Amino acid sequence: MNVLNDGLYVVMPAYNEEENIREVVLSWYRVLEGKSADARLVVADSGSTDRTHEILSDLKQECPKLLLLPTKYKEHGPKLIALYRYAYEQGAEFVFQTDSDGQTLPEEFEAFWEKRHAYDGIIGDRRVRGDGKGRAFIEGVVCLLLKLYFHVDVPDGNAPFRLMKSEMIKRYLDRLPEDYNIPNIMLTTYFAYYRENICFSEITFHPRLRGENKIDVKSIIGHGLRALKDFHAFKKGM
Repeated sequence: MNVLNDGLYVVMPAYNEEENIREVVLSWYRVLEGKSADARLVVADSGSTDRTHEILSDLKQECPKLLLLPTKYKEHGPKLIALYRYAYEQGAEFVFQTDSDGQTLPEEFEAFWEKRHAYDGIIGDRRVRGDGKGRAFIEGVVCLLLKLYFHVDVPDGNAPFRLMKSEMIKRYLDRLPEDYNIPNIMLTTYFAYYRENICFSEITFHPRLRGENKIDVKSIIGHGLRALKDFHAFKKGM
């Protein structure tokens, strides 16, 4: 199939990323080259208290295919849900998600794109993580819980580097509340549980481009307890 027929939306949530956002957007904007005329890079940055929104607004002059999506949430998860919904409502055939902190590499996108017709979803596998052993441990615990609760075996449930057909996203997104905080984990779980045609592919994962990536133990414990409750509820509906 000719690539010009393949509608692509690259989506990323952003929050207080003034130190990174310009460089990250410009680097990811280049992956739209050679794609369909309606390919877009969509950033949701609502709630930022620094210059993130101002920088993005200025970038629209350089990047005509850059769209800014307003949402009523500042949290990462609800922004992802809004971005995914917007992409398929606009008719995108493929949705690629990454984050705005510069930890992923745009040059690794094409390897995923080349396999877009072989799979309905290609999800990054962060086998080596540059953001510290603590976050690697947390991801390991997440994958263990998914195996115990849902009997799915995934190497990385939450990687912010994933190319998916929008029709597959649409099948499961409405099962999640619009303010759900870990949608990528549950979408990965649904894909694996219902045996969608997905694969995992190793990616590079660097430390943040700039700024601190703090681990708030108290917050993590709180999110973890809520996740267990959510997993129980989701499992009953599967």
